[in-house]
Amino acid sequence: MNTFLTIYHTLKIIVAHIFNSLKLKDREHPKGRKPVLSNIEAATCAILKQRQNIATKKSLWEILEPSLSYRKFVDALNRAAPYLARIIAALLTLARVNPHLVKLTDWTDIPVCLTKNAKRHKTMRGLAAWSKTGKGSFFGLKLHLSADLAGRVLALKFTPGNSDDRCIFRKMNEKLKGLFIADAGYVSRKPERDFFIEHQRMLITATRKNMKKIATPVHIALLNLRMRVEIHFRILKLCYGLVTSFPRSIDGYLTHYLSSICAYLIV
Repeated sequence: MNTFLTIYHTLKIIVAHIFNSLKLKDREHPKGRKPVLSNIEAATCAILKQRQNIATKKSLWEILEPSLSYRKFVDALNRAAPYLARIIAALLTLARVNPHLVKLTDWTDIPVCLTKNAKRHKTMRGLAAWSKTGKGSFFGLKLHLSADLAGRVLALKFTPGNSDDRCIFRKMNEKLKGLFIADAGYVSRKPERDFFIEHQRMLITATRKNMKKIATPVHIALLNLRMRVEIHFRILKLCYGLVTSFPRSIDGYLTHYLSSICAYLIV
């Protein structure tokens, strides 16, 4: 327990520093009654839950034993979503200052429930959608992510499961320059041509089985690097519990996803 509290206080110092740097409010109403859980503390708790891979908010509440009810504790954590989004945006901006020339883009599936429960799932019905991967069909979201060869995450975006990867690629990487590597799901002549900027930006994609395309040894070597982006997805899912079906509100799901990413980027 002492170790856990030490981690909490260390993380709180980091979050407080980011809040101060971004000039974020620690309290919604500075002149009103002081809340039991401030915005800094709520964001810290949300990030801590994912950093320590604690399965539920109930478990976190029981460990921390805050002086407020479980329901109010959950409400406080869910209200932290906008602040977590601002923290992520700031960290991504910082990572883009001096990135590696070569960048990798891909997406991963984020099921919001088990496939057998999808027809009865209501919470994320308006945001989630059916899609499929090599593992099979899923009902949920996609997390699109771009990272450089140095391992820095430069851009990310959540979309419904049925979104067009090629359209998202252009929007997500619009402000980035360099040599982009992606798999065959991003193959399209027009997006590649529109994305290209001479001496600044270029997209290289793998080919589908029914395509014939001449590739140089350099192109092949670069394409062989594209699996490195999967490391980010594996860490987010296995170490920071990105995928979940526990939340009972949209705010709960969004807070969960954002705090997972925050925990990964901060650490």
